Amino acid sequence: FVLITLPLVLLLLLIYTCVCVCVFVQGLYPGSEEGWQVYSTASDPDGRCVCTVVAPARNLCKRDPRNQQLRLLTEQVQNVSQSMEVVHLRTSRDLQYVRDSEPLLRGKNFANNGVSELKGQMSQLRPLLSVVEQYRLDLQMLATLRMELLNLSIILTAIQEEVGAYDYEELQQRVLLLETRLHSCMNKLGCGRLTAVSNPITVKSSGSRFGSWMTDAMIPSSDSRVWSMDGYYKGRRVLEYRTMGDFTKGQNFVQHLLPHPWAGTGHVVYNGSLYYNKHQSNILVQYHFRSRSVLLQRSLSGAGYNNTFPYSWGGSSDIDLMADETGLWAVYTSIPNAGNIMVSRLDPRSLEILQSWDTGFPKRSAGEAFMICGTLYVTNSHLAGAKVHFAYNTNTSTYEYTDIPFHNQYSHISMMDYNPRERALYTWNNGHQVLYNVTLFHVIQSDG
Repeated sequence: FVLITLPLVLLLLLIYTCVCVCVFVQGLYPGSEEGWQVYSTASDPDGRCVCTVVAPARNLCKRDPRNQQLRLLTEQVQNVSQSMEVVHLRTSRDLQYVRDSEPLLRGKNFANNGVSELKGQMSQLRPLLSVVEQYRLDLQMLATLRMELLNLSIILTAIQEEVGAYDYEELQQRVLLLETRLHSCMNKLGCGRLTAVSNPITVKSSGSRFGSWMTDAMIPSSDSRVWSMDGYYKGRRVLEYRTMGDFTKGQNFVQHLLPHPWAGTGHVVYNGSLYYNKHQSNILVQYHFRSRSVLLQRSLSGAGYNNTFPYSWGGSSDIDLMADETGLWAVYTSIPNAGNIMVSRLDPRSLEILQSWDTGFPKRSAGEAFMICGTLYVTNSHLAGAKVHFAYNTNTSTYEYTDIPFHNQYSHISMMDYNPRERALYTWNNGHQVLYNVTLFHVIQSDG
């Protein structure tokens, strides 16, 4: 049984038997009702606890309307402070001018001076008129600032009454800390079997019909950067955005120009490096973003390339690199295994093949493929009506046919990769960058 409440997120897990079966929907981009949500709590025929919950994205509290209101108030206070500083500087300057003019007012006898001398003295005092006018305007500004401060005090008092006795910043930090612990708990739940794919969430519309975009798939990683690679043929330009928010707005990015062009869209970022297929070859390349240099190149022995064994949409998609909770993978095929999908686990430090499996599924019949927890999931098409049709478990070397539908909103998927950090599917769909949340079936064994 799982009970979740917000804004103070509480997690209560009561296990009635030694085994609890939980289905978790990991939400990278939750819907309108954001937060940890209970979808169902029930018992299966064997008496085991079955629970379905939605986990929110990190930093959920940053979208709290009160937090946004407080930020707006902070900006207003800063603006008021800057305005008062300007008034202070101008007043100090004008006061100095008045002091400099004081001898003309006190030390001269205007009655005994000639007309020409009087005109000269008056011309020296004429700037005081503008000083007096500026004082009048500053008084009006100070009155306006006083009203603004009064309004801010009223709003802050209302927020304080709404929040209660807690300091809001302290409360936010406590919630963020608890969210981190809950996400850590999610990661410790172990791997699961894919049972459902959510509706699509369009993050952005950019680039050409084909391309790829991704975040670092390494666990654990605090890296929030997003990378975008437009096109599938002889591309070299990689755009690196600081955050997902910057990616959606198209701001705060740098460009990497790869020394070797890429082929296809099957790229992956893993532990700070980009792994991709070198154009017109079966060579894998590791490009390190921080040093802006190629660390490693190695041939994927026997793998087809240059549209020999692509996915159904073509696009030089012969070699597809991906990552999941268990490591780095390559999906490809070769002539000796009759065009069936081969999946190989790679050593990310040397790109050597650690182990390979022949899935028996023809690659040209696959729309796209992705790994989750050591299982390869294959879609039956890249067009509308596609579904997850086939699954090959490398842990047991067994396969099964599945029927997991998902909405192909823009009708042409040229890239589909799972990110184990976010537990979401990243797709490039006809010039749109789209996310899908996934539902994984977990079996948790407790110790008595």
